Amino acid sequence: MTEIKEKRVSKSKGGRPLKKVKRESHLMVRLTENERFLVEEKSKEAGMRPSEWFRQAAKKAKVIARLKPEDGEFLRMLAGLANNLNQLTRLAHKDGLITVQKKCRELLFEIDEVLKHLRSDDR
Repeated sequence: MTEIKEKRVSKSKGGRPLKKVKRESHLMVRLTENERFLVEEKSKEAGMRPSEWFRQAAKKAKVIARLKPEDGEFLRMLAGLANNLNQLTRLAHKDGLITVQKKCRELLFEIDEVLKHLRSDDR
């Protein structure tokens, strides 16, 4: 004798269907009135709710680190070069510009190189 088992079909209990992605974590952000206005305007232009706009903006954002430890060395070097430039400027006023011109050009080149390094995105 073979028994035929009936498959039980589960009946839906009703209610809202479950979401595919459930967001359970909260992040509280404090904004100024101007920041809130900008977020609301941009989200309205995009046809999104502000929270959805924030999520999309966070995914696409590119963040550049402020300063790395080795950048501090470059900043100290830049401060020293600026000090040297001030001394050369005083000397130029005192002794004449032509005598100091070569030193100033070398120093300005060094300052320019340090600034290029600090501005680069690959720091």
